[in-house]
Amino acid sequence: MKYTGNEKNMTFAELEKFVASARKAGAVDDATITALLSSSGKLKEIEVEITTE
Repeated sequence: MKYTGNEKNMTFAELEKFVASARKAGAVDDATITALLSSSGKLKEIEVEITTE
């Protein structure tokens, strides 16, 4: 599951929405999150792998 903010950088509200969506899709507590940061260190994109067993 990949999520990108509406603007150049992600807001706290967008991060919260991502977490809620990922949990609903089945993300587990120990799932690794991958992030893409801007050159100024701000969060641009996040991704978590959802496994279905």
